[in-house]
Amino acid sequence: MKNLILLVSFLCTFSALGQNNGSISGSVSDQTLQEGIPYATIALKENDQVITGIMTQDNGIFTLKNLPLKKYTVEVAFIGYKTYTTVVDLTQSKDVDLGKIFLEEDAILLEGIEIVAEQSTIEQKIDRKVINVGRDLLTAGATASEIMNNIPTVNVDQDGNISLRGNQNVRVLVDGRPTNIDPAQLLKQIPSSSIKRIELITNPSAKYNPEGMSGIINIVLHKNSNDGFNGNFNAGITFGEVPKFNNSLNMNYRKGKVNFFGTAGGNLGEYLNSGDIYRTDQNSRTLIDISNDNESWLYKLGMDYFINDKNTVSFFVSQNFLEGEGKVDTYTLYPDNNFDDITQFSKYFTDNKTTTYNLAYKHLFNDSGHTLDFEGNFNTYEQPQHANFNTIIENIGESVYDDYIDDKRDLLTLNLDYVNPLSEKSKLELGAEVRTTRSENHYQTDNELNPNQASKYNYDMDIYSAYATFGQNFEKFSYQLGARFESFSVEARLADEVIYEEDYFTLYPSAFVTYSLNDTNSLQMSYSRRVDRPNLNQTKPIREFATPTVTGIGNPELDPQFTNSIELNYTKVLNKGSITAGVFYRNIQDEINRTFYEDEQTENPNDFIMSYANFDDNSAYGFEISANYKPTKWWDLQPAIDFSGISQKGLIQVYDPITDTSNFETVEVDANAFNARINNNFKVAKGLTLTLFGFYRGAVEGVQNDSKEMYKIDSGARYSMLDNKLTFSLRFNDMFNTMRYRFTSTNPFVANGEFTWESRTVYFGINYMFGGGKNRSLQRKYRDDNTKQGGGGLF
Repeated sequence: MKNLILLVSFLCTFSALGQNNGSISGSVSDQTLQEGIPYATIALKENDQVITGIMTQDNGIFTLKNLPLKKYTVEVAFIGYKTYTTVVDLTQSKDVDLGKIFLEEDAILLEGIEIVAEQSTIEQKIDRKVINVGRDLLTAGATASEIMNNIPTVNVDQDGNISLRGNQNVRVLVDGRPTNIDPAQLLKQIPSSSIKRIELITNPSAKYNPEGMSGIINIVLHKNSNDGFNGNFNAGITFGEVPKFNNSLNMNYRKGKVNFFGTAGGNLGEYLNSGDIYRTDQNSRTLIDISNDNESWLYKLGMDYFINDKNTVSFFVSQNFLEGEGKVDTYTLYPDNNFDDITQFSKYFTDNKTTTYNLAYKHLFNDSGHTLDFEGNFNTYEQPQHANFNTIIENIGESVYDDYIDDKRDLLTLNLDYVNPLSEKSKLELGAEVRTTRSENHYQTDNELNPNQASKYNYDMDIYSAYATFGQNFEKFSYQLGARFESFSVEARLADEVIYEEDYFTLYPSAFVTYSLNDTNSLQMSYSRRVDRPNLNQTKPIREFATPTVTGIGNPELDPQFTNSIELNYTKVLNKGSITAGVFYRNIQDEINRTFYEDEQTENPNDFIMSYANFDDNSAYGFEISANYKPTKWWDLQPAIDFSGISQKGLIQVYDPITDTSNFETVEVDANAFNARINNNFKVAKGLTLTLFGFYRGAVEGVQNDSKEMYKIDSGARYSMLDNKLTFSLRFNDMFNTMRYRFTSTNPFVANGEFTWESRTVYFGINYMFGGGKNRSLQRKYRDDNTKQGGGGLF
């Protein structure tokens, strides 16, 4: 059966076209649950050779069209079930309806552990790119942050900031839900071995929350639901300048109507970074040494109660802990003695905690695909931080002070989703959401130079929304239209005094159109409207010193920026794989961007302020191409390239060396980013696979900094034994130590420099799966994934 699935996944050969063509249709269901099985494989054979194939839709329905009038063997297969085989003779009847095909569980196949893919695969679906994380070297890293750069169109910089299609305005979800944790911090706290798949939704439908200009990255974590007791243990160590450790354990116990599940994982270690910046106009040099000694843990515990075949209740609670000590030593040197040298030793002590409570109920109606879901999610975030600064200015003296920051955020989300397949060709989706955010920030400092020595800042949001989508599926054409109606209100208070408030109503439409040229070629066009709202850090009007010469301050009067996005995607199925290509265009209204200007409240001309402001409308565009290809039985490769362009704007202070004066100007540059990746897997022996990964990022022109190109090569090996229950992974990252961030800048001063980190590392990991259960919980497919499905898909 494994060979069959492999063949059908890569082969979708041409059927003969003509006037005397026939069709074979039917539906596939679970024999016990009496429900449709989505993505079951339908293979059509002639003389024991697969000539074409198809996957069932979400409701289990399938149709094979344009078939020459011959005699065929039809095989229906799905992992965990016995293969169904029948013979169809189209010479006797041109159109054959097989009716309902019921698959029986394969007790022998399912006896053992949860089935986990050996290798990661990339699927291009109607509204998203899905990276199914297998046990291969895609997971050869301690955290989610370390594996993201292996994924097409996704980039993570040296500070952990994530971007999609060259834009950092991306919404990161975990199990389909928002969290209160900053994405850069969140990715460093999730063990890579806890990830089941990663979904890139670049143009979400109206069913999804409209936040995030470049779309949504949804990280789906493992959750077992097999009968009996089952588990998956992972442990790894990363050797860099200092060692780092990671581990995770996923378990479940299911008996009768109750399933208990849990996850625990941790990351421990010290991470090192350094920077070197040279200002040519002053002949000054700034050296930066950074170390972060962090210990983070993730826990998740929950249960499912299967009331009956139609009703399921689920509950879980999860917690993220992070304890860290960061050190930033900054040395600003002036060899010509035109200014006093500045040395600053900074220490940051952080102890944050995030807790999530989730309750969900799912009801299945009698008709397949007819569902009602309710979900309540409450997320709390607490982060007290103590920072100590010791600044030494040559010929002036020493200044020591402490900053204390206490961040608290509560996020409540209530969702109601209803799906009704009105017929085999049409589907209606309705839903409503309530989302409230309460943010509180306390700041205190004993720095006498800071005018805001103590402050309290609150930033609260209330969002009430409802959506509707309707789609129809015809022979080669399908469409979906949707609209989301949203009422949004925000209030910002400084020392309990309202300094900003806004209330508005917005419509977010979406549209998807798909056309199948034939069995191997399809086109899809989509449109959506999205929004990026200012966050607490962007709006907080409190001066917080980041470095001896740069101070950060927010802008509470920032307006949201709205984006209209259009995409066109093409998918081609090849004999030995598939290729996808797409282009996109975005129109951005009231774009939010950084400002950088001289600090007028100090006497030092080298002191600057970083803040945010709204600019005029802008536009972005780009394309991407990726492929899955298997040239031979022992070699498969996944190449990908992407390009994005945007006219970046920023209000900065421009220096004129002729007049030795400066003024504020809105600077605009055409920033073009190009990325290329290729991942190769070589199966050299039974259980042994080698890998070779290459990455290149081109130079990018920015408003203030022009970054240079970056590139690296990784290699590794993986060995599986004990019937694939035990796997050892070894990866050599950045073999030639070429990854570093290099830049040049002109405004507000002429400079160049580079930042380096522990890119050259060796990772060794162990994965062991144990247990004796079998998976029978098909009716809870969506709940098991802990995420909403079908946001832009029709069926």
